[in-house]
Amino acid sequence: MKLYNYFRSSASYRVRIALALKDLDYEYAPVHLVKNEQFGESYAAVSASRLVPLLKDGDRLLTQSLAIIEYLDETHPEPPLLPGDAAARARIRALSFDIACEIHPLNNLRVLRYLVHDLKLSEDDKNRWYRHWVETGLETVERQLAGHPATGRFCHGDAPTLADITLVPQIFNAQRLDCRLDHVPTVMRVFAECMRLDAFTKTQPSACPDAS
Repeated sequence: MKLYNYFRSSASYRVRIALALKDLDYEYAPVHLVKNEQFGESYAAVSASRLVPLLKDGDRLLTQSLAIIEYLDETHPEPPLLPGDAAARARIRALSFDIACEIHPLNNLRVLRYLVHDLKLSEDDKNRWYRHWVETGLETVERQLAGHPATGRFCHGDAPTLADITLVPQIFNAQRLDCRLDHVPTVMRVFAECMRLDAFTKTQPSACPDAS
């Protein structure tokens, strides 16, 4: 397998965590988004969207981080990242979507560039936008986790799932942009639990070969 990704991309970090949890080897292929390498001819030849991550598995080209992770879970089922019955899997997916669909799209690099370059927002206003959506979005996740009987050491139970894989990169982004996090104690407890595991620490942005 070959993973095209960018060290600071939270979506890429999700896939790196999943590959590590499943102990799968892959070739690391950096695509530097800030340098616009995603628009170069070589990457455009394999990626219709010009986005990362992209996983090449044999002759298959897979995009969208959550779809890639579910593919890995189906093709390499141990350890399961979507365990339990239908209701448990629905809760895990819902927690993941609370982050991947409600927080992340409003704060990815394309959106932030548009706010500054096209809408002429100041750097301070851009950062206020970022913090607002991250802080309010994580507050929703906190309400989903706090006091729920299925919440354990991790978002769902006592083993990491797709929900934890999605949560951790978002916290890294929040910390990098100085977002408030004291209002989400359950979220931060789960984050700390995840960061005890090599799969999360050894794939974090600063550990990547293209980190800068």
